[in-house]
Amino acid sequence: MPAAADAEGERLQKVLARAGFGSRRVCEDLIAEGRVLVDGEVAELGRRVDAETARILVDGAPVGVRPGLVHYLLNKPAGVVTTADDPQGRPIVVDLVPDEPRVFPVGRLDFDTEGLLLLTNDGDLANRLTHPSYGVEKEYVAQVEGTPSRAAVRRLREGVDLDDGPTAPAKVSLIEPSVLRLTIHEGRNRQVRRMCDAVGHPVVRLVRTRIGPLADRSLRPGTWRHLEVPELRSLERTVADEA
Repeated sequence: MPAAADAEGERLQKVLARAGFGSRRVCEDLIAEGRVLVDGEVAELGRRVDAETARILVDGAPVGVRPGLVHYLLNKPAGVVTTADDPQGRPIVVDLVPDEPRVFPVGRLDFDTEGLLLLTNDGDLANRLTHPSYGVEKEYVAQVEGTPSRAAVRRLREGVDLDDGPTAPAKVSLIEPSVLRLTIHEGRNRQVRRMCDAVGHPVVRLVRTRIGPLADRSLRPGTWRHLEVPELRSLERTVADEA
């Protein structure tokens, strides 16, 4: 362990406790069991860290410990742009959450698409959630024109050819005559809409209902809430290095 780590920063168990891992005693147990890594090294009791710069993993999952990190779950309504600024002056998602601290949307929902969107100032978590290698699932409910046949559903499941290449296999089910539930793990622009267009059933309305382990049917359109600690831990595990 670097000597400077003993003399500077906060005790690791205090940093973990503040991040929601339990009491300091619980956090001491995590450290003693060898479940915590700091900058690539297995941490020991008594380790001090700089919460602003240290890279901390618990059970292989990177955890945000910088003071002031926030994670908002928003139910985006249609007619709002998923950016932090819009030259055309249209409503933007960051106007629907608190001004401070400044946050940014993780991934994108197009102008007409509704549903769950994560906004945060945790850049490491955001990068992992959007990186293709982690394949984070996104679930959508799509109201479409007409009633898709079994063959159309099978095509969606197996992958359809788009102008930027074939899509990966998806989980797809017909839950009502004109309503599909689709779960994808790619992040292409307007992907679900283009997939449905490709099988002859254009989307009439599209709602994202789940991001990885995050879902909330009670969150009203246009409203937001903080992620609860168990939700954040589950999200971090979804993009763990050992996943």
